Amino acid sequence: MITRRGLFAVPLTAATSFMLFALASRSPFDPIAGYLGDRYLTMSTSDKQRVATELGLDTPWWQQWMTWVGHAATGDLGYSRTYAQPISAVIADRAPWTLLLSGTALVTAIVIALAAGMWAGLHPGGRLDHTIAAAATAVQAVPPFVLSLGAVTVFALTLRWLPVAGLTDPGTDPTLGQVTRHLVLPAVVLTISLLPWLLLSLRQSIRNAAESDAVLGARARGLPEHVVVGRHILPVAVGPFTTVIGLRLPELLVGAAIVEEVFSWPGLAGSVVTAARELDFPLLAALTLGTTLLVLAGSLLADIAHAVLDPRVASDDA
Repeated sequence: MITRRGLFAVPLTAATSFMLFALASRSPFDPIAGYLGDRYLTMSTSDKQRVATELGLDTPWWQQWMTWVGHAATGDLGYSRTYAQPISAVIADRAPWTLLLSGTALVTAIVIALAAGMWAGLHPGGRLDHTIAAAATAVQAVPPFVLSLGAVTVFALTLRWLPVAGLTDPGTDPTLGQVTRHLVLPAVVLTISLLPWLLLSLRQSIRNAAESDAVLGARARGLPEHVVVGRHILPVAVGPFTTVIGLRLPELLVGAAIVEEVFSWPGLAGSVVTAARELDFPLLAALTLGTTLLVLAGSLLADIAHAVLDPRVASDDA
């Protein structure tokens, strides 16, 4: 499985980068305007052409793509016009903050989903089961940017419990207390946006496993409930749950991009939005390919975990 996925990743990433440059070439926006800013209105045509030549924007898009691929293959991801520094430096500076926000939200969502989903699945039809199902169904219909704006309005502007945005207060160095305080609101919003699918999927998996013949037989033999749950229900139910986690990684990345943008969190996900807005195609290509590889790796790890937790999957793959 690992070999097949690895071989599949090569043409997929190549095709993704190719399509990205092709679509970028059809953009109605001028990347020179994004690079020059206000100077674009006062600069002469000859100077604009000179800048385009210096940036390599006067060649066909497919030549730009081939040049970028050649440099990327050697580890040179290019130079970001938006941040005025090498793309590798942009990634090194911002990746830890994205990992902190996304990792915190994902771990929190998984823990809550495991606890609430298992209880709801083991007690179908109860008050908590109905509450969880209704709340998850309602939340999954709300876009992350609406959740973000609502959280800012209530907890930052109205109640003033938490800061509006940023990594720290203005003029303050990043300390553990400052970062933690500013992390709470975006992490909670991202956790809430991830939770519904994880919660509903585990709830249903627990319910299906509890109604299986193996579990009914174990209970008929008089096995204690904790043994039935720990040995017969959870191993079967958690396997599909890990697959759902892998499938929801794109949602995590999209949600992180929106949340980082709303809360001015200095992460890579927000840089995708910035790169698209400023037409910084080298940075956009690097981040898009990185996102693609991350999703593929996450999906692979989820499938491996599923196979380890549920031996039936491993035997079927073999």
